[in-house]
Amino acid sequence: MSTPFRSRDPLKIGIVGLAVIALVLFAAFNASSLPLIGGGQDYSASFTEAGGLRSGDEVRIAGVRVGKVKDIRLAGNKVDVDFRITEDVAFGPQSGASIRMKTLLGQKYVSLEPKGRGQMAEGTTIPTSRTVSSYDIIDAFSDLTETTEQIDTKQLADSLDTMAREFTDTPANVTLALDGLSRLSRTVASRDTELRTLLKAANSVSGTLADQNKVIEKIIVDADLLLAELYERRDAIHTLFTNTSAMAVQITGLVRDNRAQLGPALKQLNGVLATLRKHEADLTRTIDAMAPFTRVFASTLGTGRWFDTYIQNLTVPVGTVGR
Repeated sequence: MSTPFRSRDPLKIGIVGLAVIALVLFAAFNASSLPLIGGGQDYSASFTEAGGLRSGDEVRIAGVRVGKVKDIRLAGNKVDVDFRITEDVAFGPQSGASIRMKTLLGQKYVSLEPKGRGQMAEGTTIPTSRTVSSYDIIDAFSDLTETTEQIDTKQLADSLDTMAREFTDTPANVTLALDGLSRLSRTVASRDTELRTLLKAANSVSGTLADQNKVIEKIIVDADLLLAELYERRDAIHTLFTNTSAMAVQITGLVRDNRAQLGPALKQLNGVLATLRKHEADLTRTIDAMAPFTRVFASTLGTGRWFDTYIQNLTVPVGTVGR
């Protein structure tokens, strides 16, 4: 005979319930790793450098998301990136991979470049010979600044001028080209200070953006949350606009239907207001004159249901009898 539910031990029931809830939460947060629910094929790619790439970043083929990065680990002088393909796509055994920039804030993704016939076997590692690491835009500006600072602009201008003199007797087209090149070199040399200042400023701007990366990313994330909230509340906002429009239509109809009654009422109200404005000074003097009476009246009746008064010489003062 089964035991009624009310007669069972509530402690055991509570423990079992908490265990079931914990298992459900664990399965929800790790659904992609479960054998039946989280499908997909796992691969790896070796890069010489994987700066900026994180676990959870996208894996794309021709710009379409087909998976995500699972793990990034250092393997000697290279970096192994493990990723999972969750979509039904085909890429041959000679396929390559590269790390590309997704946003200007430094977020990146892995791009697969299909090559070869058939399908790459699951668990294959793409070697460094078929992978391309990303190049950071901040490093690009820094390298550009350092390279340009090492250029001897005067020597460059002298070299180009010498080439122009040597090619004096050449055809007109070559002479014009070299003359333009010579003028360009002199222009670059004359603007050397401005160019250095510009490149240093660009390097400073890139460094500032790198320092404020977290702040800018947080602003974008907050803006995304705001847009998501507005998207979720779109039905409520649409209902609000619709009801407001309907209310405006009802008010318009009410005014239109009662225009005959509202017209005389508004005219009478305007007359009353005109009379009040005409006697505004008299009303002001009346209110000022009532102030003393109001104060005395309030003092007289301020004791509740009784009122205070004073009558002079109503009684004979003590000690004055017989004088």
